[in-house]
Amino acid sequence: MASADAPISPRREKNAFERFLSLFSDVSAGEGGTVALLFLNAFIMMGLYYILKPVREGLILSGFGAVIKSYSSAAQALLFIVVVPAYGAFAARVNRVWLLSGMTLFFISNLVLFILALGVGMNIGVVYFIWLGIFNFMVVSQFWAFANDVYTEEQGKRLFPVVGIGASAGALLGTVLTASVFDRMSNAALMTLACILLVVFIILIVWVNGRETSGGGAEAQKAQQTLSKEGGFQLVLRNRYLLLIAMHILILNLVNTVGEFILGSLFAQHAIDEIGAGEAFREARGVYIRTMYGAFFAWVNFIGLLIQAFLVSRFMKYLGVRGSLFIGPIMSLLTYGATAVQPVLSIVREVKIGENANDYSTNNTVRAALFLPTSREVKYKAKAAIDTFFARTGDALQAVVVFLGTHLAFAIPAFAVVNVIFVGVWLAVVTGIARQHRRLTTEA
Repeated sequence: MASADAPISPRREKNAFERFLSLFSDVSAGEGGTVALLFLNAFIMMGLYYILKPVREGLILSGFGAVIKSYSSAAQALLFIVVVPAYGAFAARVNRVWLLSGMTLFFISNLVLFILALGVGMNIGVVYFIWLGIFNFMVVSQFWAFANDVYTEEQGKRLFPVVGIGASAGALLGTVLTASVFDRMSNAALMTLACILLVVFIILIVWVNGRETSGGGAEAQKAQQTLSKEGGFQLVLRNRYLLLIAMHILILNLVNTVGEFILGSLFAQHAIDEIGAGEAFREARGVYIRTMYGAFFAWVNFIGLLIQAFLVSRFMKYLGVRGSLFIGPIMSLLTYGATAVQPVLSIVREVKIGENANDYSTNNTVRAALFLPTSREVKYKAKAAIDTFFARTGDALQAVVVFLGTHLAFAIPAFAVVNVIFVGVWLAVVTGIARQHRRLTTEA
């Protein structure tokens, strides 16, 4: 027993910034620095994505239409069959900083090629659409894998909602700037801006890693470790919990992209009604569609930011990871039930804003938290496989739905009813995930 005269170590108090963050979630003393850097990293990551995303919509819808857009989503799934094993092989040779930095530098080089292609007048709509889907899933997936690796399970449940606020705020600012300040900038100029922001993204990753490993010890050793050579697909297919998460992500994306087809069809038709049909009006329609999507994304991200800032941490605290899983399918059920009844642009746009806002806030935070009680190999490799191949397989199945639906002359309400059926399957899958998660956390 310690002597009565022994000095008592002072209890560490939260600083002013940590007290401010505690308005949104439970942030402990000493956690403010790293969570602020991850917040800023998520802010930049999603901000630059929403600068690039309206460019994607304008390029593909003006030049190719909503049906080709759906088929292009399917092509991404096929490419991930090659991308995921190549990524896994790279991950087995480098530490976590080089993994994220090397991947990001590769994407910067791709953007440079797109800028050059636009300069010589090439129509890059389909190729750029496919690339941006790969870029988004890989960068976002590995950022959250890095956050999973930095934080313990207990910390992640508390701090992921705060990091998620950064993602939501960045997405909102990106859409607002693209729709207003950047509205007259060329596509090549917007891509150049994204390249600069990606360099900052790399710097922040290195900074966070340095903070977390500065004290040496186990954390520093973990940061330098490479991963095993086991592939992401192998990890997923042999584990029931991971396989159910994969099915969850697949169905989530299937439902969402069928919804995007519905919305894109209505936007494209509205552009024709307002601007005119024919090749002569293609560029004008593209600008008009880009503007409509910019406003749509701005509302999605504004509502998503409010949900992320004031509701997600409460969902995680009172419903837990398992209970929060059910919010997404319930929102989608309401969205497509309403679309089946009132399939007009003004209604579909509003309910889709609500669904996407919840997806980008609650769903994204919960899906990241599902990996907290797993191994490092699962966090980096299996998560990459799930967030890329299985997500895009959902898009591929959506393309099948669109193909069959258009050939059967489905109207908008029929596509919405199909989505309601998919949501029923989705609810069954998240029920299975909740059971497996309870078992996993109990055993731990």
